Amino acid sequence: MASEWFKVHGIELEVVRRGKGRSILALHGFDTVDLAAPFLDLLARHGEVIAPSSPGFGHSPRPKDFDKIYDLVHLYLATLDELADDKVTLIGFSFGGWLAAEVAAACSHRLDKLVLVAPLGIKISDRETPDILDIAPDYNAMSDEALVVCARNREALCLYAWHPYMYNPQLPRWLARVKTPTLLVWGASDGVVSPDYGRAYSRLIPGSRFALIEGAAHHPEIEQPEAFIERVAAFLEE
Repeated sequence: MASEWFKVHGIELEVVRRGKGRSILALHGFDTVDLAAPFLDLLARHGEVIAPSSPGFGHSPRPKDFDKIYDLVHLYLATLDELADDKVTLIGFSFGGWLAAEVAAACSHRLDKLVLVAPLGIKISDRETPDILDIAPDYNAMSDEALVVCARNREALCLYAWHPYMYNPQLPRWLARVKTPTLLVWGASDGVVSPDYGRAYSRLIPGSRFALIEGAAHHPEIEQPEAFIERVAAFLEE
């Protein structure tokens, strides 16, 4: 299935759409959502999945003056206004989990459920101790087109989130504003952000739940799609 295009506040976004029903806005991580990822069809049984590629990622163009986390957060706040539902389910993966947390802190009244999958965005250790590590992709397994897209993704990620590295020092203060029912999902073997980082994140969001997926690392939706969807679907249907 091919991706589509979606315009928000004059910005063109490549978007994957799958399923029907309640709007499920899914914000990607270091890389854009794979059209062939099994979790997409599984999640689409519970609503219409709308997965945009952020400006500079995938094939989405990036306006010249669009280069801050602030820009991305306001883009997705504007996206909520474009969707027909009064309330939207918001899911964010890794880097997109950070964006989803920022959106929820600013506008939780527009959300019915929030799912954060190994989100970045906070710092829990001292200044000298890294909380967020990087994993190099397997470039040898990529086609030429995939290599080009991966290079664009990495360039965009560095532009938005290099300094400070993958976190907003102000975010922990404002996570207490999130009133939306929230589930944090973590891979038990996550080597990018540890489960302890996830538990600390969960404690900052009032009433949030923390779920650990065995046999998964930083991408439980990819590594254990059935177990991931089982946890998420049960939460969404409550």
